[in-house]
Amino acid sequence: MSKTLLMSKKYLGKTVDVTFDRPFGSKHPKFGFLYEANYGFLPGTKAPDGEELDAYYLGVSESLKNATGKCIAIIHRLENDDDKLIIVPDGVDLTDEQIEKQVSFQEKFFKHKIVR
Repeated sequence: MSKTLLMSKKYLGKTVDVTFDRPFGSKHPKFGFLYEANYGFLPGTKAPDGEELDAYYLGVSESLKNATGKCIAIIHRLENDDDKLIIVPDGVDLTDEQIEKQVSFQEKFFKHKIVR
């Protein structure tokens, strides 16, 4: 098991705070695609890539700066050490298929699996 996945798994089922540096509807600064979900990080964490741990916040379709939610899954990238937590608001639950659909705008470029 990768270092990132080991680190990420400790967040499953936990409530966390997320800060969004790429909110819903914004453009990727380098590749130009639109973010179809709020995308950000968990402040104060450190992932193996040296950055803060990344997260998608699913289940809302409005641009946010910060949010609190529950980690229900992990997008585990198979070819790099850059996993993404899947965070949702209270009362929201998503199937693997729903998660795949909502993150495909970015994850279609990477081999990955959903870990629960």
